Amino acid sequence: MSTLVEALLEFIAEASTPFHAVSAMSWRLQAAGFQPWDGVKSGDFQPGQGYFVTRNDSSIVAFRVGEAPLSAGARLVGAHTDSPNLSVKPNPLKLRHGVAQLAVDVYGGALLNPWFDRDLSLAGRVSFVSNKGQLHSELLDFKRPIAVVPSLAIHLDREANSQRSINPQRDILPLLMGIDDETSLDFKALLAAELVQQYPEYENVEVLDFELSFYDTQAPALTGFNQDFISAARLDNLLSCYVGLSALLDADPSQWSFLICTDHEEVGSTSAAGAQGPMLLDVLKALSEDDAAERALRNQSWMMSVDNAHAVHPNFSDKHDDNHGPLLNRGPVIKINRNQRYATSGEGAALARLIAERNSVPIQSFVVRTDLGCGSTIGPITAAETGIATIDIGVPTLGMHSIRELAGAQDPDFLKQLLVGFYDRIA
Repeated sequence: MSTLVEALLEFIAEASTPFHAVSAMSWRLQAAGFQPWDGVKSGDFQPGQGYFVTRNDSSIVAFRVGEAPLSAGARLVGAHTDSPNLSVKPNPLKLRHGVAQLAVDVYGGALLNPWFDRDLSLAGRVSFVSNKGQLHSELLDFKRPIAVVPSLAIHLDREANSQRSINPQRDILPLLMGIDDETSLDFKALLAAELVQQYPEYENVEVLDFELSFYDTQAPALTGFNQDFISAARLDNLLSCYVGLSALLDADPSQWSFLICTDHEEVGSTSAAGAQGPMLLDVLKALSEDDAAERALRNQSWMMSVDNAHAVHPNFSDKHDDNHGPLLNRGPVIKINRNQRYATSGEGAALARLIAERNSVPIQSFVVRTDLGCGSTIGPITAAETGIATIDIGVPTLGMHSIRELAGAQDPDFLKQLLVGFYDRIA
């Protein structure tokens, strides 16, 4: 296992939600000497020094100040912090048939079948009033298995292996605990008790609201007979977030380099903390001397939008175009769609190929079958919002949007080499 992959697995285990992902990235940035910034005041930025700003606790922009004027252009890497999941509804408790359950919404395009019969925990952000009457928000992670969505036995559904469909309103409510006929539960009181345990400085709290989601407690791991694969939750897109962070920290400190990891990509990016929100433009404007310098910056910059790509599934190889089927452990993938579902132009693809060649990184390409719809990324959104030329790339992955996804164990290192070369302007 490479040092990068080992650190990646630790990061994914820590980053159970977008809030926890940004927290995990923030302390790593500070440990590397990056300084928090409010995103408003220009300040006296020092060449070679790194800074970062967060929004909604779930999106982050980190950058290193270059020696040249920013108007000469920068290199940016973008990714997203969110993944499909089961999110807890505001009034979730259902007490019936001897158990307490929690009602959930499906966040993003989750593959639902794998959520059954898994040991689930709960994490996110909780807002509350302390005993001093002040409003606070803190991150919460139960970490231990506290819920499960049991399957219906095949004896009661003889067509389960051939015709099973899932009703998201009815079929995927996790079981939280057993109850008796006299049980009365208050879910917010359960959260308050856990908060006080994790943050004893608050003593007594009243929970007002929460943003919580379930996640699989099985730890990320290397798998396969020769440990060829990474098996983990949220590889889409925490793998890109972490490798982008690692590349930023190792890149040439004399160059202007940005890492942008935003929330809500899985639901369209239309939010204050999403790629279609103003966060990145706010940062670029605050760093620029004036409007003309900011326009020059955007005209002279390149961005790599890094989001996982669909590897060829050996059991379903006909789902790919014959000449555009990425393989695991064969390097990053340039994603191309002439209908602009991906932002890659011919010039952008050529730049990515040249950087890969000069860094001895294998490179692949993906084009969706002409008779299938194509997904999208933050690439076209960021390009349209900023005018920055953007290249869509990503690591090939199997089981995308499942509760547990699969990537090649060699590909994170290939991706990092490519991103460091991009930051360092190797081409």
